[in-house]
Amino acid sequence: VQVFPPVNFTLTVSALAQVLLHWKPNPNQEQKNYTIRYDVKILSPVPEEYDTKKTYSIQTAALHNGFSAHIRTLLLHNDLQMRSDWVKEKLLPLPGAPETSVTNLSCVTRITISSTVSLRCTWLPGRGAPEDTEYFLFYRYETYTEECQDYIKDKWNRNTECRFSVTHVDPEEVDKLIVIHINGSSKYAAIKPFQQLFNQNAIEKVNVPRNVTVFLEQNDLLATWEKPISPFPKECFEYEFYLFNLKSGNKQILKISSNDFRLWIDVTNRYSVQIRANHHICCTRGFWSDWSEIIYVGKN
Repeated sequence: VQVFPPVNFTLTVSALAQVLLHWKPNPNQEQKNYTIRYDVKILSPVPEEYDTKKTYSIQTAALHNGFSAHIRTLLLHNDLQMRSDWVKEKLLPLPGAPETSVTNLSCVTRITISSTVSLRCTWLPGRGAPEDTEYFLFYRYETYTEECQDYIKDKWNRNTECRFSVTHVDPEEVDKLIVIHINGSSKYAAIKPFQQLFNQNAIEKVNVPRNVTVFLEQNDLLATWEKPISPFPKECFEYEFYLFNLKSGNKQILKISSNDFRLWIDVTNRYSVQIRANHHICCTRGFWSDWSEIIYVGKN
């Protein structure tokens, strides 16, 4: 049996950092009692291989340096697998002068008391970007795209930081992607756009544990606290407990997965206690929270 490659293979940019791969079955392909699937091989920017019985596929990827993919027909009959030749297609890199894109892009999200998600991103201008370069940031989450309205500028009056006090990021979702797209303009050069994908949980700055209480019970130090403001249940968090002996100068940082703690101490000494939190098993780890306010316990 001859296996023919798919026809009309196209790549279309359907949203920021999103590509629609589309193709049609080869009209010369015999149907009979074969199962027809398609092998898809993404070559760049991030290699990936998978197969599908659909005639389309949606990929999220940073597109500033282009996108390249191969596809072929896969014929399955009983235990026999037959493959066609590959069909290739690519998107060219986004236009712009070299080294004019932003560099060192980093973003942080936070969950607010009202259960919305804020977003803050910072970056540095590209080495080849003229002094008059203006950068503009957009974020995309699922189907929603928004341009930044609140920038902070460097000493040359260039945008190098953006803040969204409220976003469409769903705080209860796990490991969804936030797409950041930064383009720019200048009188002296074409500014090359830049895109980066962030896992929403991996860039979350976790909130501080709440209602920390510390007291002594004979020779034991007892501490209890509540989980940070978050839609995730308390089982999703781990903690670091920082104990500092003010008399001896000894420091201890203990990892804890529950919301309370008991430790034998020398009650003739005085101690300071702080706690911080991070995600644990429910999703990708984020950034550790700030330390809680210092609580002193012990002699006097």
